[in-house]
Amino acid sequence: MQDDPTPRELIGAAADFLRNEIMPQMKGHSAFKLRVSINALDLVARQLALEPASDAAEAARLTKLLGRDGSLADLNRALAEGIAKGKLDLETLGVRDHLWQTTLDKLAIDQPNYGSYKREMEEANVSAKAPSS
Repeated sequence: MQDDPTPRELIGAAADFLRNEIMPQMKGHSAFKLRVSINALDLVARQLALEPASDAAEAARLTKLLGRDGSLADLNRALAEGIAKGKLDLETLGVRDHLWQTTLDKLAIDQPNYGSYKREMEEANVSAKAPSS
């Protein structure tokens, strides 16, 4: 086990420094390239934070859906082949839910500020908090 700070904390600190201390001094194309760099650091921090659990959940869903074990890449390849051969489609139990959850998990890492993603997450939170009848 490594000591603190974690890689995620180091990346966050670097991104915060660039965002708060350097960005206000930048103009033009250099400012644009700095924003791209900060976004890349933020993306890597989200990958470190979210990807392990996301990948594990995706593999578990695929294992259940396909009825077999394998690496995440192998399971995704099997899913794609099943869809391509017409053995699986959106009406197959679990396929639609798996694809939707995988999409949401990827957006949480890649584009957490994407408007449709944010609306979907807000609706999910409202539904989760609603009292059951």
